[in-house]
Amino acid sequence: QVHLVESGGGLVQAGGSLRLSCLASGSISSINAMSWYRPTPEKRRDFVAGITSNGSTNYADSVKGRFTISRDNAKNTVYLQMNSLKPEDTAGYYCNAIYTDNKGVNVGSWGQGTQVTVSS
Repeated sequence: QVHLVESGGGLVQAGGSLRLSCLASGSISSINAMSWYRPTPEKRRDFVAGITSNGSTNYADSVKGRFTISRDNAKNTVYLQMNSLKPEDTAGYYCNAIYTDNKGVNVGSWGQGTQVTVSS
């Protein structure tokens, strides 16, 4: 099992920056990919950015060029550096990990979320 804890959210003015962290514990070696999501007004969680076990990254069009996802394997932590923040980036940001359980099944795990508020 994989347990995730996010941190780093807060209140920032438009144009500012924040760095979110997602600390993973448990079956770290079984993690295939980690991603950040944020909810839409329709309560759906939209993909923001992701990074695979081999370091490949992917971003939503709305954050390309502004957000950067990275990882520190020694600290079991994935980061989301958010620059040039806009009021529409205001949301709870949730970390997700896809890992393979002991039955060989890919399973998803979610953190509790961290709130980002961008004032205009």
